[in-house]
Amino acid sequence: MASQIHRADTDVRVAACFDVMHELRPHLQRQDFVETVKWMQEYDAYRLAYGTDHNSVVVVAGYRLCHYLAWGPTLYVDDLVTAEAHRSKGYGHSMMDWLLQEAAAENCETLQLDSALWRKEAHRFYEREGLEKASYHFGIDIARDSKEEDR
Repeated sequence: MASQIHRADTDVRVAACFDVMHELRPHLQRQDFVETVKWMQEYDAYRLAYGTDHNSVVVVAGYRLCHYLAWGPTLYVDDLVTAEAHRSKGYGHSMMDWLLQEAAAENCETLQLDSALWRKEAHRFYEREGLEKASYHFGIDIARDSKEEDR
């Protein structure tokens, strides 16, 4: 099923994305979500888009337009999630199509994203959408390490 994609460009639209985004990012708190997204939009060039089914948000993507030495102008997808009850119905495909069109309209040369190693179903989806595994992502939780040092 195709979904019309919209930008979450008002507080009401951002708030409407919370339940679906929470499936991907369960640490998020509803009371902080709109203000956090607004801050990211202003200071980190974050953009939020969503697709609906019968006026309910079913797919959400958070992304940025960036320039990387490795890839050049890039649309980087921070967050991409379809509500569990609506998976395998074409909503994710519609969002990926929209993101690729957005990247082309913004003169990006690539679309990039990271996905947690344990998200095997997401990896199969990305591969069906034509994305290729290109690297490992490494990170360290500085806040956790600092707390352990304080003990």
